[in-house]
Amino acid sequence: MTSSCQSQTNTQDKKTAEPTHPKDSQISEYVVDIFEDSKNNLWFGTINNGAAKYDGKSLTFLTTKDGLVGDIVTSFAEDKQGNIWFGSHSGLSRYNGKTFTNFTDKNGLVNNKVSELLIDKKGILWVGTWGGVSKYDGKTFSTFSIPNPDIKLLPYQSMANWVTEIIEDQQGNIWIARDGYGVCKYDGKSFTNYTKNDGLASNGVQVIQEDKQGNLWFGSRVAEQDRHNSNERIGGSGLTKFDGRAFTQFQTIKGITQNDTYAISLDSKGNIWVGANKLGVYRYDGKIFTLFSKTNRADLMPFGYGIQCILEDKKGNMWLGLSGGLFRQRGDSIINVSRLGPWN
Repeated sequence: MTSSCQSQTNTQDKKTAEPTHPKDSQISEYVVDIFEDSKNNLWFGTINNGAAKYDGKSLTFLTTKDGLVGDIVTSFAEDKQGNIWFGSHSGLSRYNGKTFTNFTDKNGLVNNKVSELLIDKKGILWVGTWGGVSKYDGKTFSTFSIPNPDIKLLPYQSMANWVTEIIEDQQGNIWIARDGYGVCKYDGKSFTNYTKNDGLASNGVQVIQEDKQGNLWFGSRVAEQDRHNSNERIGGSGLTKFDGRAFTQFQTIKGITQNDTYAISLDSKGNIWVGANKLGVYRYDGKIFTLFSKTNRADLMPFGYGIQCILEDKKGNMWLGLSGGLFRQRGDSIINVSRLGPWN
């Protein structure tokens, strides 16, 4: 979710600088998903700390001690009844505000390691896992089979069935990304695969975002990073735009080519925000990429860790989940938000 002032490593002036928060005060060292529900609660998916909820006044955590199926929470969704669904690496949880109902492979889930959730316009729950896709119609789970593209995986590509993203576009098509197999479009009847051969920067697609014009933006990672030889972990990746006919890559923008892009988001003004790992976040207004990299967390150097997710809340605040903690945009800086804040 971001794009073009020059990267700056200096912290703010001491008179206006926010306090630097130590690791032990973070919501989590890893914040991998951010979701805002219909009641304006913000939910943060963490690694090992369960789900953190901020209701505008206080921060609370829901974990396995409260009934959550697992403490590695990777994704959220809200159904028409107002239930919050949590995807975790131990299965799936449905939360009605008081109690949890948990689902695993024993209930028909294709794999317990859940990575992505989508509730489509028909109310069907799509569950992306590290072993494929399941659909839930409110009563039963069914496995949703996806045809593989005609490409040859290299021996080190072992995570091709890892479903990294599922979205529904404005036309009702379902798009599914898998690490190593690019993206697949399902129109309700037939499948269309798109890979690096068609113009994607990489087949390791991590995130999909549709803009207001109906263009699809794909963020991907460098597949060669899985090579055993560390000297060979360089390759094409980053950001790709698809207008329904042709793919566009952004070769001249620092940090979004030959780099991992895990997060893309659309804000209320139509700007596209793109995470550029180890660099910062870009905001693209359709003409200019503006980079935000100044931060009050000097240990990130800046953004030395992965940018996992970006969300604009209903008040217009931009939130970022990092491998390093929770952050939000303030002016030209990205401010760390610990358990103590600052929340406003």
